[in-house]
Amino acid sequence: MNINELTTPALVVDVDAFEANLADMAAALPGDRLRPHVKAHKTTELAKRQLAAGHRGFTCATIREVEGMVAAGLGEDLLLANEVADARRIGPLLDAGARVTLAIDSDATLAAAVAGGVREVVVDVNVGLPRCGIAPDRAGALADAARAAGLVVRGVMGYEGHLMMLEDVAERAKLTEECMAKLLAAHADVGGELVTGGGTGTYAVNTWVTEIQAGSYALMDTAYTKAGLPFRQSLTVLATVISVTAPSGEMPGWAVADLGLKALGMDHGNPTVLGGQVWFCSDEHTVFAPDAPVAVGDRVHVVPAHIDPTVALHERMHLVSGSAAVEGEVIETWPVDLRGW
Repeated sequence: MNINELTTPALVVDVDAFEANLADMAAALPGDRLRPHVKAHKTTELAKRQLAAGHRGFTCATIREVEGMVAAGLGEDLLLANEVADARRIGPLLDAGARVTLAIDSDATLAAAVAGGVREVVVDVNVGLPRCGIAPDRAGALADAARAAGLVVRGVMGYEGHLMMLEDVAERAKLTEECMAKLLAAHADVGGELVTGGGTGTYAVNTWVTEIQAGSYALMDTAYTKAGLPFRQSLTVLATVISVTAPSGEMPGWAVADLGLKALGMDHGNPTVLGGQVWFCSDEHTVFAPDAPVAVGDRVHVVPAHIDPTVALHERMHLVSGSAAVEGEVIETWPVDLRGW
């Protein structure tokens, strides 16, 4: 179908930009140097394209994502890079032949792993982001406890997430090195083959980990683009203009598109309308000042500020040939099948 036939709001992916992003990342981090994070796109068909690019292992944020990846035949080496208080859904996946490694950062999450039938873990280390993770000087003791409980400790994990959006690349690299010094100190005590961490924002500067957990690079958003990353914006949210107000006196004109807070991740700020200046978003509306006159029924492309929560709000994404032009053709539709918990 033509892009004009889509019901809006709709996720559309410029296939040329998307494929270029996969190729560029595979060249920068070939094979096992990249463990793509599926939380950014929540789509097993997209993950299959990442597998075809040479990346066999994947990172997940939820048990639901792990289950969906296994069901899609992508369970060769999954890292659930998150603590869970109940791991009982993981055991059956292992019994069915999947390989799932779980992050732990406490005696309680270790106990949950054991109770859930988990066989392999990584020790999650706090490297500066005040979220999950054990203190570096306590990581070795937790690894010892995990081995005593019969688990295989594959290594350590540390996420410098607070550095991903820093626009000064030199500062980003300097602070990443400081964070990774903490992770490597923990790894000296923990052992194992994995030193896993990083993300799209630090993929080029984090040379200390054995693998990078990048995900947003495939689709991108305005926050990462602002950080100066080289990947192309491949995903936009297609919207329809539903109201136009002409200028009156000193009041400028504006237009309203049919997408808003319920179709966009807004934690990184307003989206960007290609060909206009966004004023504000409400539940089902984005109000913007168009650069050129628009009419009711016109289609506009909206670039989200944060890709991960945006994708999770939609049931499907449409691969489009030439999606930057309104006349693009939809060549494939993928379900966003890893949504939910």
